[in-house]
Amino acid sequence: MNRSLRRQIEALNSGDLICVNWCDASVGKSLGSGVAVDVPVKSWGVFIGVLGEKNKHIILGQNNFCYADGLYDIDYTAIPLAWTINITIIAKNHVQPEEAKQLLNSFLMGGGRKFPKRTRQQRIVNHERLD
Repeated sequence: MNRSLRRQIEALNSGDLICVNWCDASVGKSLGSGVAVDVPVKSWGVFIGVLGEKNKHIILGQNNFCYADGLYDIDYTAIPLAWTINITIIAKNHVQPEEAKQLLNSFLMGGGRKFPKRTRQQRIVNHERLD
């Protein structure tokens, strides 16, 4: 990782709204010349953190579903750090630090928690129909 990108990541706080420029993998189709294999991508979202054991990824929360106090489910994008070109901060503390911490905890728990199965109304026939 180059110094510029390292400084950009160090300037981030969980909850910042950011835009990440990165290159995705080729989809294996030639668009004419077949020379350009990088697929430039821009992803916007709330910075959750840099996570991963073997390969570090920038985690962006993109949709936040709040079911109850502290119970979140999030849609996210995980961008490989090695594929990242540039990061732009759009708004510092777009999400307040406490909520950003709850989003991170929900992400680490695997998103939404399991809810008990819903009870469904069933039709009951109490007696036979007589004609």
